[in-house]
Amino acid sequence: MTRKKKPLPLLENITITDCAAEGKAIARVSDLVVFVPFCVPGDVVDIQLRKKKHNYAEGEVVRFLKKSDVRQEAMCQHFGVCGGCKWQILPYPEQLKMKRKQVTDQLRRIGKIELPEIKDILGSKQTREYRNKLEFGCSNKRWRTWEEMKETPITEPAEPEGAVGFHITGAFDKILPIENCHLMHHLNNEIRNSIRNFAHSSGMTFYDLRQQKGLLRSIMVRNSNTSEWMVLVQFHFEEQNDERHAMALMQHLADSFPQITSLLWVDNQKCNDTFNDLQLNLFKGKDHIFELMENLKFKVGPKSFYQTNTEQAYELYKVAREFAFMDAGDAPLVYDLYTGTGTIANFVSHRARKVIGIEYVPEAIEDAKVNSQINGINNTLFYAGDMKDILNEDFICEHGKPDIIITDPPRAGMHPDVVATIIKAKPRVIVYVSCNPATQARDLQLLDSDYRVTDVQPVDMFPHTPHVENVVRLTIREV
Repeated sequence: MTRKKKPLPLLENITITDCAAEGKAIARVSDLVVFVPFCVPGDVVDIQLRKKKHNYAEGEVVRFLKKSDVRQEAMCQHFGVCGGCKWQILPYPEQLKMKRKQVTDQLRRIGKIELPEIKDILGSKQTREYRNKLEFGCSNKRWRTWEEMKETPITEPAEPEGAVGFHITGAFDKILPIENCHLMHHLNNEIRNSIRNFAHSSGMTFYDLRQQKGLLRSIMVRNSNTSEWMVLVQFHFEEQNDERHAMALMQHLADSFPQITSLLWVDNQKCNDTFNDLQLNLFKGKDHIFELMENLKFKVGPKSFYQTNTEQAYELYKVAREFAFMDAGDAPLVYDLYTGTGTIANFVSHRARKVIGIEYVPEAIEDAKVNSQINGINNTLFYAGDMKDILNEDFICEHGKPDIIITDPPRAGMHPDVVATIIKAKPRVIVYVSCNPATQARDLQLLDSDYRVTDVQPVDMFPHTPHVENVVRLTIREV
């Protein structure tokens, strides 16, 4: 006979005091730290605990006793169910304060190094419709909220189950239907909803993530500051007529949305939605769009990485360039690590003798070379491969000791071997761009024996989310 778990307590009349990672809020009850979603500092609530450890717990609000004076109304009808934009109930100036505090706390608590005064965060001019890319899943299992289930009598005919939207956290095979997302230009809503409606009216099957069957699988929508639009639809062909049905949908998009300048599709038979290793098919237009930044033009294909907030990416790269060349001599040699499609490398190339970019993804390196070519830049070199394998003493002997290293690693940060090689290379300046201040702080601690941090500039790329970019400038310590 199994012993029943003791029910977790209801905490009453609790004041929310702070914001935490992942968009959650914090309450303190005696020595217990309680993490709660969808709250802001100043809210007074009753919290039902759902998980409890020795010194922290997680719970959910079951009743608001008093709403904070800071709180604002959510802009999105999907708030509270969709996992995105968790901070939209916090006014934007307050979001910026919390993000700067997050950077400060993580650099000090994890890095444990001497820091200069951290600059005020650079906020995004656009707080709505700022993204240039969104991806939507398709599923034959539509997520229904409790409100929907309570309001819809069981005798009423069921709505079509096929859904297009975002995955529900903790339910990988369920999709929350998204009617209106404010993160991208409103045309993305029209395109997505048109695909959903056409699929329903034509009897098209939606993908079953558990059974790995069904035709309509996922959608990617991109736009650019050159007013170009790209749409990629993923299908999963099984039946004899699947390709005919799929091409009817593609023709519907081509006829309905002349704004789409790059319309592509792919038959994905894999167990996941990644398509970097698949052959894509062009239905209409070109296989790419262009982004403009200063006097540069960047080619962006369906497999390309490009910062998803175009205007704020420009601010981020300006900070990186300023930090890199703040006191540089004439024509320094620059290494751009984790260069992606060479955006930063090409952006700073006019200030350098040569820029050498390294990136793991071969397709991204090909894009980087093309971006240099179309902009008439001839002082860049790009190499594809694992950073810890390529960046070694032999590579540095062959290409020269860098005066400046710019590094923009993924969320996991830099491999310790990469950090060790950077220290051996002894560049005068390191500019570390990070989307995760926690792993950045860890790496800064490794660099601290040989480098000191002189400047820290947080940049907000993603309003209404807890995510923040941070740029750190380090200079070599004098012996």
